[in-house]
Amino acid sequence: MSSLTNKKILKFWYPLASTWLMMSLEGPFIAAIIARLPEPKFNLAAYGVAFSFALIIESPIIMIMSASTALVKDRNSFLKLRNFTYLLNLVITLLMLIVLIPQVFNYIAIDLITLPLHIAHLTHIAVAILLPWPASIGYRRFYQGILIRNNLTRRVAFGTIFRLVTMAVTALILYFSTNADGVVVGATAMSVGVTSEALVIKLMTLSTLKNLRMVSDKNENSLDYRGLVNFYYPLALTSMLTLGVQPMVSFFLAQSKMPIESLAVLPVITSLVFIFRSVGLSFQEVAIALMGKNGENYRQLKNFAQMLGIIATCLLAIVAFTPLSQIWFHNVSGLSLELSSFAKIPLMIIAVMPGLSVLITFQRSVLVYSRKTSPITFATIIEVVGILLILFITIKHLEFVGVIAAATAFLVGRTGSITYLMFPFLKTSRSFEKN
Repeated sequence: MSSLTNKKILKFWYPLASTWLMMSLEGPFIAAIIARLPEPKFNLAAYGVAFSFALIIESPIIMIMSASTALVKDRNSFLKLRNFTYLLNLVITLLMLIVLIPQVFNYIAIDLITLPLHIAHLTHIAVAILLPWPASIGYRRFYQGILIRNNLTRRVAFGTIFRLVTMAVTALILYFSTNADGVVVGATAMSVGVTSEALVIKLMTLSTLKNLRMVSDKNENSLDYRGLVNFYYPLALTSMLTLGVQPMVSFFLAQSKMPIESLAVLPVITSLVFIFRSVGLSFQEVAIALMGKNGENYRQLKNFAQMLGIIATCLLAIVAFTPLSQIWFHNVSGLSLELSSFAKIPLMIIAVMPGLSVLITFQRSVLVYSRKTSPITFATIIEVVGILLILFITIKHLEFVGVIAAATAFLVGRTGSITYLMFPFLKTSRSFEKN
């Protein structure tokens, strides 16, 4: 019988939840700063597109925290995954540099996405400032996974506090003491914050790494690079597909009805939704770490996830369907009354996303724990195809306003992904329930 209780899960989970919750405040904070600087509509749009570039380039490294949590248990597995992480960081940094080449960037931003020249110029500056972002993300997520596996989740939370403080201080200094464009303020603050967090996280793992290097692997089936690649590439493809859809969404929004307004409010809406989704996203590594040797803790984790999803969805719905949304968009985020009203309907459409995030996160955690990562990739392909198909139909044929089309597409795509994952998830979880 499992000895895991809701209290124990909560004690392990809440530092990670607070970490994700704190990270989710970055977007609204940066958006609020940009919205209070000159030309907010153009700078918000440029920041949203630039951040999409950074996200898609960092996407291959995102799942390294789950891999680190699941795999790093001795000296051999640590060295193998560390070398793999560093190599991947080098590749994505070079990719970021290639995107920054003016001819390449202009082709993507102006010819493909069809951004207005002014917004494209601001976006290029922001992408250059975000150059350290992808590798810093990979570096700190690798070491965060080690901390999580060793039940040191509070250190992860402390690292995030340090990141938020440095990000906020940087943004406020630039806001009050310079005449920099809003997109420059936002991108600089984000780069400084994530780089400082990566360094602090590494420092907090030193004692753990010292002990880890003393643990030799006596298992004949120890981790090798071939096994690591086979385990990780479906996860990398998953995050690449998930984050890669963001520039495609920007492409469709740029060609929709009310394109500038849609590009301006979408990052504000998604930042708000991310606050409530963050509690679910934080649960993936928790479930992997606490599942037990043979999945004996599955039922307790499932019950906790169900409760978590219901609470998160209800909280966002309260904001979306009441005057609280107007308060958030106008008074907190700094949007004009016109843009605040413009953002209401798409927020209502995706109010259920926090619950769906908890569900798909738990599905993925069960499959990652069981080292069955391929279905996760296929589910993500279904989600991305669904998003793009709905965007094409609603914008090209039904002439939806861009941001409403995007919200609808996100909801339909996520539902399709969850539906596909339900079959391998249930097949795997049945064996756990017998324990």
